[in-house]
Amino acid sequence: MHAITLKTPIPYHVPSLKSNSIFPQNPRLTQPHLIFPPIHHRPHSSVVTKGLGISTPGALNGSLHSKNLAVKDIDVATLGNLCVDIVLNVPQLPPPDADRRKAYMDRLSASPPDKKYWEAGGNCNMAIAAARLGLRCNAIGHVGNEVYGQFLLDVLRDEGIGMVGMNEDTDANSSTASSYETLLCWVLVDQLQRHGFCSRADFSKEPAFSWLTKLSVQVKTAIKQSKILFCNGYGFDELSPAVIASAVDYAVEVGTAIFFDPGPRGKSLSAGTPEEQGALNLLLRMSDVLLLTSDEAESLTGIKNPILAGQQLLKQGVQTKWVIVKMGPKGSILITKSGISCAPAFKVKVMDTVGCGDSFVAAIAYGFIHNMPMVNTLAIANAVGGATAMGCGAGRNVATLDKVLKIVKASNLNEDDKFWNEIFDENLGVQEITALSKLVINGSDSQLNSVPLQKVVSELLPKLKSAELERKVPC
Repeated sequence: MHAITLKTPIPYHVPSLKSNSIFPQNPRLTQPHLIFPPIHHRPHSSVVTKGLGISTPGALNGSLHSKNLAVKDIDVATLGNLCVDIVLNVPQLPPPDADRRKAYMDRLSASPPDKKYWEAGGNCNMAIAAARLGLRCNAIGHVGNEVYGQFLLDVLRDEGIGMVGMNEDTDANSSTASSYETLLCWVLVDQLQRHGFCSRADFSKEPAFSWLTKLSVQVKTAIKQSKILFCNGYGFDELSPAVIASAVDYAVEVGTAIFFDPGPRGKSLSAGTPEEQGALNLLLRMSDVLLLTSDEAESLTGIKNPILAGQQLLKQGVQTKWVIVKMGPKGSILITKSGISCAPAFKVKVMDTVGCGDSFVAAIAYGFIHNMPMVNTLAIANAVGGATAMGCGAGRNVATLDKVLKIVKASNLNEDDKFWNEIFDENLGVQEITALSKLVINGSDSQLNSVPLQKVVSELLPKLKSAELERKVPC
């Protein structure tokens, strides 16, 4: 179990038996669908309607679908999974019994801790990391009309991220008030630094926002104006499979590239309801970029070798261009139909791995949009993920450009030739393997294209420094 290391001791939070809820009687979001737009930090290239040309270099690596292209002045839009993480030290973790666990969570909710223990979570992690790289981002989702929702809105606004609310003109009495509350995730740490998670999504067979049944005009507009729509498996905790499938279908229709990270939910969704399985399969087939850990790739394909598993996902895909396998401290692999790129991770002092995968995805989006060489894209993603691991927690604690620059400049790779040789010691059926030059790969009959690390660094640093000058973020 992963241990959370906290910068300063957090006093024990003892759940109150007295109800003192801070949620209003009906916490539905009453503000307009488009709550606020992203902050413009720089002149921005746009993808414009077919027939008028595309000004983004390389047409986004050729990944944008050719039909129905619209003006795309937003880089990334995230779909759902907006929550507030509350990190607390507790005398003991919540009990395993579902009823007692829910009662424990309800007592926590009735007596909320100091705001200094709140943090933006879920897809906020990816959006914040992407915005700090200079990408223009929108968060599409629902937050309640209470203090937790306002906290999320404030964080997103401070980071320059736009917010597009998901709402429907449904009967306010058709669902309980809690159905509209901002989703909370309680991150609980005991005396042995073990941690557990509690969320109301854990205690319901229905998605938290099951009252959302269709995409609003505003949400469709946000998808249409974005180069990338990012979805992850946790989105199913909030949104119905039908709504997620509608977003995927619409993104394909309007030429928005889809990034999908199934996460731990991939395994349960693959054995879930027919609707969940259908939406999962749609995402796996229609996503332009799939991002998984090696364990997640194996669980979806039954293949242990991460490259062979990635190749299987490529074969099953319709739109799939890239499959990226995240391997934590070992590094990452990018698999296409014609070749493989790999990059070992950078050595960093790991404090907390929460949010590393989300930060990694943000940097993959950065490389994808800027048409960077694939091995460079992996290198910057490894650096951004590593920079997040050096901090404590996610949300506003994800990678800053200052930390990313220091990691890239240090160029201290976590070399493990034995690990890579074992992965490549199979017939992979590809024409070329591209790797950072410090990798020594034996036993492969494929052509190895070594890219010097210093060459990659010399190409990354100007881009990162430019992003640092164009955007003022905490460093």
